[in-house]
Amino acid sequence: MRLDKFICKSTELTRTEAKKMLKAGTVKVNGEIVKNAAQQVHENNEVTIEGQRLTARSSRYIMLHKPLDTICSNVDELYPSVLNFIDVDKAFDLHIAGRLDADTTGLVLITDDGRWSHNIISPKKQCEKVYRVWLRDDLKPDTASQFTDGVQLQGEKNLTLPAKLEQIASREVLLTITEGKYHQVKRMFAAVGNKVVGLHREQIGNVKLDKEILLGQWRYLTDDEVSCFLS
Repeated sequence: MRLDKFICKSTELTRTEAKKMLKAGTVKVNGEIVKNAAQQVHENNEVTIEGQRLTARSSRYIMLHKPLDTICSNVDELYPSVLNFIDVDKAFDLHIAGRLDADTTGLVLITDDGRWSHNIISPKKQCEKVYRVWLRDDLKPDTASQFTDGVQLQGEKNLTLPAKLEQIASREVLLTITEGKYHQVKRMFAAVGNKVVGLHREQIGNVKLDKEILLGQWRYLTDDEVSCFLS
């Protein structure tokens, strides 16, 4: 973890205030003055400010049911950030593990544990994401096999990785993918001549969106849910 982030996680200081403390030479790591905010520190390092040892607070792991017209960003832009819904201390110090478009609803995982979120978003981990998709046109009989084989997205060199398609109704499907390319679900259906008119993420890895959580609501993950992404 970056030293400035560790300080913020261990105190009430903002990132700007933490950097000022570093610049002033009041921060020591294992007895040595450190001024580099980007220096990596670990749990076994002793970090002090003016001689007082810091202890990082426990990491936070949150499930949010994202509503329409919100963005998965740490700043408000054209639409408000989903972090506005999180009523916790220093909510905007959290980050989103796997983003959704403004016009997409569903499961968003939020944390301040970078190693944990890496296991969700890293392409090497091939973490499955399940989407409920509503289509403009009836599903063609060969779409599932095309997605299994991989489709050519506009502007991409390689085919998409194998994806699983389960038909629910003539214009409603469940799609499971392991990638996170820009607008991937929409582009996959565009590549086979259809159009997504509604999109909702139901599951990431083994963690499913809690049916008791309404749009805009959130809860902390259980220990079992957190452990799904620790390996």
